[in-house]
Amino acid sequence: MATYEWFPRSRNYDVERNRERLVGEEPSSHPLKSITVVDVKKTDKKSTTPSKNEKKPVSSSVIKDPLSSMLDPLSASLEGSDPLSQMSIASSSLPTTGRKSSFKESAETDGLDETFEPWSVKKSSILTKYSTSEKLSITTSFLSSSDKEKVAMRPSTTTTVTDKVRNRLEQLDDFEEGSVQEMLNLSQQDYVNRIDELNQALIDAWQHDQRVKALKIAIQCSKLLADTSVLPFYPSKFVLITDILDTFGRLVYDRLKEKAVYIPAGSGVPLKLPDNFTPDQVPESAKETCRNWFFKIASIRELIPRFYVETAILKCYSYLNNQEYTDAIDRLCVMTRGIGDPLVAIYAKCYLCRVGILIAPKTRDHILPCYEDFLATYSQVQKDAVQNTLAMQKIEMPRYLTLFSPALDWLLQCIANKSTEKTLMDILEKSRKQCNNALLLNSIISAFKPEYIASRSTQFIELIRESEEAGFPKHLLDRTLGLCLVMASPPEEQRLPVLNEVWKSIMKLKNPSDYIDCAEVWTEYVVKHFGKREINTILADIIKHMTPDRVFEDYYPQLQSVVTKIMCHITNFSMLFSLDKFLPFIDMFQKESVRVDVCKTIMESFNKTQLEPTNDPVIVNALMFICKTMHDSVNALTLEDERKMISNLISGFVRKISFGRDFEQQLSFYVEARSNFTNLDMVLIELVQNVNNLSIDTRKVVKGNHSRKTGNFVRACAAYCFITVPSLQSQTSQLQLYLLSGQVALLNQCFSQADSFFKAAISLIPDVPKDLTQDGKKRQSEPVLQEYICNFLSTLLTVPDNPDSGVLYLLRGLLNILQNYTSDSDFKSNIYVRVLAVLSAVCQESYPYHVDKVDSNDSMYGSDPKFTADVRGICSTLLEEVLNHLKSLHTAETLRRQSQLALELFNTIVHHGDVTKPSMFALALNLWNLAQKHGECDTKQTVRSLDAVKKKAAVLNIKEYTDLVNKMALESRT
Repeated sequence: MATYEWFPRSRNYDVERNRERLVGEEPSSHPLKSITVVDVKKTDKKSTTPSKNEKKPVSSSVIKDPLSSMLDPLSASLEGSDPLSQMSIASSSLPTTGRKSSFKESAETDGLDETFEPWSVKKSSILTKYSTSEKLSITTSFLSSSDKEKVAMRPSTTTTVTDKVRNRLEQLDDFEEGSVQEMLNLSQQDYVNRIDELNQALIDAWQHDQRVKALKIAIQCSKLLADTSVLPFYPSKFVLITDILDTFGRLVYDRLKEKAVYIPAGSGVPLKLPDNFTPDQVPESAKETCRNWFFKIASIRELIPRFYVETAILKCYSYLNNQEYTDAIDRLCVMTRGIGDPLVAIYAKCYLCRVGILIAPKTRDHILPCYEDFLATYSQVQKDAVQNTLAMQKIEMPRYLTLFSPALDWLLQCIANKSTEKTLMDILEKSRKQCNNALLLNSIISAFKPEYIASRSTQFIELIRESEEAGFPKHLLDRTLGLCLVMASPPEEQRLPVLNEVWKSIMKLKNPSDYIDCAEVWTEYVVKHFGKREINTILADIIKHMTPDRVFEDYYPQLQSVVTKIMCHITNFSMLFSLDKFLPFIDMFQKESVRVDVCKTIMESFNKTQLEPTNDPVIVNALMFICKTMHDSVNALTLEDERKMISNLISGFVRKISFGRDFEQQLSFYVEARSNFTNLDMVLIELVQNVNNLSIDTRKVVKGNHSRKTGNFVRACAAYCFITVPSLQSQTSQLQLYLLSGQVALLNQCFSQADSFFKAAISLIPDVPKDLTQDGKKRQSEPVLQEYICNFLSTLLTVPDNPDSGVLYLLRGLLNILQNYTSDSDFKSNIYVRVLAVLSAVCQESYPYHVDKVDSNDSMYGSDPKFTADVRGICSTLLEEVLNHLKSLHTAETLRRQSQLALELFNTIVHHGDVTKPSMFALALNLWNLAQKHGECDTKQTVRSLDAVKKKAAVLNIKEYTDLVNKMALESRT
């Protein structure tokens, strides 16, 4: 290639801007208004078939949220780790016979209060709480290894009545009493596995038409509920067994509904029963089958299996008569009086009420008698039979009484459902007369609406004090009452007397576990209803009880809960940190991980609730200490997400601190923050940004006319940034902040500081790694660096030269750095092309933009011929470098890169070069031909370039542009 010299085109930027400015026009509609498409479907009376040109209406489909249909993976993993919870989940979603079950909990709760807690929610907590490490036993005829073949049922192929009878007799032979075996020494997990096998055996038997076997399994499962040999496990066993019975009830109900095909009057087409069928629609054959089921169950000799199995299929009475529900439930309620063991009896009543509330939620006459029966028989817990059992199993009375809670809570919840305050008073009166027990009172407080309890808070305090403890600790009553008063506020005149009375009892508790369980709840009550003095007193008492022997180390979750409750209700952080005992309370969290979690809780609350900036020294000092604690926990092993979270919290704190017009105090705060948070890049970046903003705010106050004092201050801000930026780990962040800080310094007429920032940025470019990691993904740094340098070049256009450093000393330094930069791509050539455009602007009499109150080189040199010649010399050297690089791109693999770079250089010459010079015109045309030569250039970009030249030819009215357009068009056609 020949040697070319660069000639910049003389330009008047003001004229060009005015020429290209668009004419304003008032819009007919708001530009941000959403677009709505109205689809009108035309109909033709003559023809119903759409024409070929007619568009079919687009049917809109509702896009479902994919996350809403998924289970929470964390919850799933947690539940899966607990065998009892896992069993509960499996049994609650058991497959039936392949048909959609009509025995659903959600469809039968029309008569329930919206606050009614369903059994499906309660049972998971029961399975978690009531576990045992003792050995269990199970009596069954299905689960031995040799009987596995019997569990896997064979499909029935009987067709005649005789075959069916023979098949039933064969099944009955399998269930001889001699085949029943007792499996001993089972662990809890083994027991759950056996129950799961029984569940599956029941389903398999049903699917293979072996109804007798399914019934037998249900009976044997029911018999297990009479076994109290391991009392602590009984509530969980009740949940597991009744889940199987629920499955049995669903199977029977769905089977009857499938057989109950009826023929409507006046129609010969048989139909299946609808979901809301009436007994009149059920054919007599289905009713007869239903009665047979109840007759079979009535023939069971033992009371407990007869009761449970009939209760399981109670819904099947809907096939006979709707009025049967009331009679059957009342009869079953009376049957429970024949169960001698009080624990077994109350769970039987619980199951009856659980099934009854599902199938007939408006039938409530049996619930209160069940509760009254419990009151009448409660004294049995003190009898010899129960006491002997407790002695044999080495169970204390308080633990035994807690086993009643799930069943008793369910009974009282059913009573409290949509009840009035009069019902509560009646229950209290009956309980007080017959069984003034703390256990019972605890369940009553839990079951009824918190509003009812709160309105009578002082009355319940008296009831708690008068109740018979009888093994059920009264501090649990205080805790339950506190939970209600947190959800519903008592009358204002009762709040302080209630607190004083309850806290007297809580203060006397010697067991740290009992104490902190109560204090955790009542702290929220105090924070919600009282002020600084009461909160401080509560915190002081907690510290007093939890400090001896460092017992607080065993109760970090409860103490964390106290902090969370405080932060939920206190938004005045000045008041919070003025509490004498709050920070000493925080000091109890000695374990680093827990301490950091507590600090996060405090900072999250502050960033969320502190809407206005603050400079309260109490808040600033306290939160600085808390943020320092979080910062010091970060080390080389800290996960990136954790680092980001802590950085965001600290950055939020930094943004919320403002000293108004006291800029010096604000800068002092940033200096202190920098010394405390040196290990977190995000926080340091935030500090540098804030100091730059502080410098800009100072300029706004003085309106750009700095005094000696403000000038020294903005230079101090620049010094802060210059010292802070090198401590960042990320080179790209350093580059961006150097450029930003230099721009701010230039805006404040701090020329030497701006030069220092720009020099530091230039010297850092070689240290940028070839690959960057962003959001866990690797990407090449050259595109980022190229974008940065282009931005940097646009800034350098406004920077005046230092008289002691020569012409364009910053730009020359950048070019020297780039000259030594090694790259296999077109990185350097692309940068050189951009530099050509900038240098062409440098040669103009007036630059396209300026920094306010800063004289750029156009004012200093005024297009001096010597200055212009020096700039043109640099341009010619760069042009030679680019052309040499273009010449090297001659292989088949690099032809596309050659075409792209040639087109970029062509566009730069057209827009910034002087094509009236013959050498520039020839170079432009050669570059266009090179870009088109191999057909590798982007067609759209080529068309845009041709249009741009045409536009310039029309606007500038320069002959060389017209000639260039003609030759370009000719080359494109050839």
